[in-house]
Amino acid sequence: MTIHLHHDDLPADIDLGDVIAVDTETQGLNPHRDRLCLVQLSSGDGTCHLVKFKAGQYDAPNLKAQLGDPKRTKLFHFARFDVAIIEKYLGVRAEPLYCTKIAAKLTRTYTDRHGLAVLCREMLGVDLSKAQQSSDWAADELSDAQLEYAANDVLHLHKLKDKFDILLARENRTHMAEACFRFLPTRAELDIAGWEETDIFSH
Repeated sequence: MTIHLHHDDLPADIDLGDVIAVDTETQGLNPHRDRLCLVQLSSGDGTCHLVKFKAGQYDAPNLKAQLGDPKRTKLFHFARFDVAIIEKYLGVRAEPLYCTKIAAKLTRTYTDRHGLAVLCREMLGVDLSKAQQSSDWAADELSDAQLEYAANDVLHLHKLKDKFDILLARENRTHMAEACFRFLPTRAELDIAGWEETDIFSH
């Protein structure tokens, strides 16, 4: 694992390819209250780029160019939250996208455990530490443990996608997954607009 920490933006000379694994760290899980602190990215090559933000400083033109590029697939685990935070703070709609949590729920119907650590352990034989899940991501200096935790959230997503592509095809659910992925930016927009707890499809 190689980790590069950048401040305010991604360097202009870094190209993360056609499929970019993406995750975010925030001050909490309420997008109306808790600000974006960190964006993690990987092209699946064992290298992770972390972009750390100060409060109110979200210009980041290089990062926005890659996240908003319609020719690049953005690969998430639980895209609903990350897409909402990215759109709220960076003003970019990160699509097209792929969400391993949606893929897991469509294929692993024998369980209700679809967290990233569970998927990495069961499908890749990789144990992830979640000890830093609740920590201060707005700190001026991030610890080595925080950096490693953040990197691990994106370093395995490409391999998980490969596994889920096979499972979705096997269960004839690829078309459903793709439809869900297309809808996720709208679902995130609904969350930000105030419908996060309301099922607009219910009676």
